[in-house]
Parts: sequence; structure tokens; C-alpha cells
Amino acid sequence: MATLGSQARQGQRGPSQEYLLLDYLQRLGRGSLEDRTAVHLHLSRLRPHNRRAHHIRIAAATFEGIVQNYEGQSFILSNSDIFFICKGASLQDIDTAVMKVRFLFSEDPLAQGDEDEDLGQFVTWYNLENQFDEVLDLSKSLHRERERQARMQASGQQPQNRNRGRKAIEPAQLAKLEEFLGRADLSNLMRRQSICAVIQGNRVQPVFQELYVSIPDLQQTVLPEYDLGSNKWLFQHLTQTLDTRMLSMLMRNDDSTISSSFSINLNVSTILSPQFLNFDSSLKAIARGTVVVELQKIDIFADMGAYIFARDFLRERGYRVCLDGMTHLTIQFIDRERLGLDLVKLLWTPDMGDEAQGDRLTALKEHIDRCGRARIILCRCDSDEAVRFGQSLGITMFQGRHIDKLLTERRVS
Repeated sequence: MATLGSQARQGQRGPSQEYLLLDYLQRLGRGSLEDRTAVHLHLSRLRPHNRRAHHIRIAAATFEGIVQNYEGQSFILSNSDIFFICKGASLQDIDTAVMKVRFLFSEDPLAQGDEDEDLGQFVTWYNLENQFDEVLDLSKSLHRERERQARMQASGQQPQNRNRGRKAIEPAQLAKLEEFLGRADLSNLMRRQSICAVIQGNRVQPVFQELYVSIPDLQQTVLPEYDLGSNKWLFQHLTQTLDTRMLSMLMRNDDSTISSSFSINLNVSTILSPQFLNFDSSLKAIARGTVVVELQKIDIFADMGAYIFARDFLRERGYRVCLDGMTHLTIQFIDRERLGLDLVKLLWTPDMGDEAQGDRLTALKEHIDRCGRARIILCRCDSDEAVRFGQSLGITMFQGRHIDKLLTERRVS
């Protein structure tokens, strides 16, 4: 049986290898799984210069004999991993092929070491008769991640490695960028995205909208050859400049749709600056109660004294305070009430549902209950799966592309 990996190697369009793997497993699951073995080679863990396209093609070719002789299929995944499944091949034959591939990459740290733990980093074996559900769940996770990347590309958002090949930003480029920010009209770079309550039947009700300057678009417009986030300290300085420009735009704003019920992401130092006092003075007292100020955790814990001072000022003036950027792994370390936070943003990731199983799911529910379900916003929701998972935890507020889609459908209807 021919390998489905050939389609990827030839660069043809069509279903992703992750989809084909999932489809193949689902079809296998309807029949006998006796004597079937699956092997997952983790070539995505190789150093970048060792996993170029021709390296992966050579590695995949090593298994073609087994695939053809033992009712097999092989799949070259988008992350360079190789997955193949066969029936009746001896473990010795499969192991010999695996060792040949490992030898091909013998100079890479991934292929070194003789302990079981070392080999386990390179390859994972599965007996499908006993481990089918485990492999099927893994395949679903791989497919979801591939679909997420495809949606990002289709929507024009660059994938996570969008800055690969860009130069690291240096003070000279930062000065050029700040000069541009001082005189440019950034209104065309300002974006907004709604935070909505999702109620019965996926009905959405807007609560407020986040306003922000698109960093990728700013980078592409001014310094396309540089990665603005490569130096976290220079980037932090840049965000302070953007804070000031955002506040200036909001003070000059004549758009009634952003005169209230919005959130802005600010640095603690910005809140303590004269620019924020000017912005505060420009707001009507009643509007302040509808404005949310989002803060990053690194900024809060860098100077707790400054944060507490800024937080008390904000709350006294009527603003709500939100902690941005929490994950299902870090939310356990946050005491929302002691930090005096009104809201917490929890980031959705495609593997969140996979990792939060059993005791982990129970623990995550406890952390969310401790924070207060009504105080949590699940953001970066790109799929219905994210919303359903959040709802299973009692979360009611969501943000992300899927929410944008539901909101658009509501307006059209």
C-alpha cells in the first residue's frame, strides 16, 4: 500500500497529513486491530538544520519496505514528525528501520544516548490492539493543532514562527520606531476585539471590547526585517511608548463606539504617569466604571509596591483591573482576591483539553472556582471546542476568532 506521505513530499494541495492519519485510524478502529503496530518518530525535536525537507524525505523512505509489505501507511506530519502503522511486521524489522533513521541523525543530540529514556525522546511505539484510544486521542490533538495553524494562515495571521529569519531589534532601530510612533497616525493599526458572554445555544452578548495596536502590523509597516519582540527589555520600552500613543488616540477619539465599555493593556508605569492622569480627566465619571485596564503578570510582579499603588488608584477612580496572560498551568499560583483583581484572562491552547484530564481537570476546576467563574475570560478561542471546554468549567466570558465569527453571524441574522 502506497504511503500517503508522498502527497506532502510532492507539495500537492489536499487534506493535511494529520487529517489523513486521523481518518485512517478511525477506519482501522471499525475493524480488527490485532497485530497492528504504530510508531511515532519525533523528528520535530531535531535541531532545525537537521530537519530540512530532504532529511525528512530520506527518513520516511526508510520505512517504505515495511509499509508496502505489511499493510502499512506512513504520514509525514506538518511538524516533520513521521507516523507509520503496519500489520504483522516483526518488532525486529521495525526496530532495524528505526535505528537506521536514528543513525542518519547521529550527530544530533536527539539521536544520542543508549538509555531507554534517550530512545524514548526519539521514538514512541504503540500496540494498537491495547493502546488504540491513546493513539486516536494523540491523532485528534495533532489534527486540532494543524487546523489551528491553517486557520491562522487563512485569516492572515502569521504562524508562531513568523519572526524566523528576522534580525533582533537593537536600540538604533527602536529609536527609529519611536520617532515614527511620535508623528504617525496609528488609527489604522488599532484593532478591537469583543469579549462576550456566551449563553444558551451559542448566543453571544458583548460585554466590552479590547482595544490594542497590532504589533505584527506595526512591525511589517516600519521594520519588516526586524523582530520587535526579540529583546524583551527593548520591547517593554516600546510598549510604554505605545501606551502613551494609545491614550492620546483615545483622548482625541470621536468614535462613540469606543467611548465606554472597552479594555486597554497598559504598563504599571504608564498608569502612574501624567499621560494617564490626562486620559483619566478626559473621561466622564460614569464611563470609568465600564473601562477595564489589563496588566501583564511580569509587570505586576516586577514591582509589587508600584502595582499596589496603581491598582488602588485605578479602583478608587472606578476602573476594573484585569490580569492578562494566565494559562491553565499558572492560574493555580494566582490569588485573585489578595491581588485585588476584578478579572483574569485565561489563555486557551489546543492541548488544554488533552492535558486537563482526570485529577488535572478537577484541579483546574478548583482553581477557576477559587478565582470565581464569573471573573474568568477564556481568550484566544479559535474554535467551538474552546468555548465548550470553557463552559464545562463554568466560564461564561470568551474572546477570540470563534467569538468574532458568532458575533458576525448574530449581526447578519
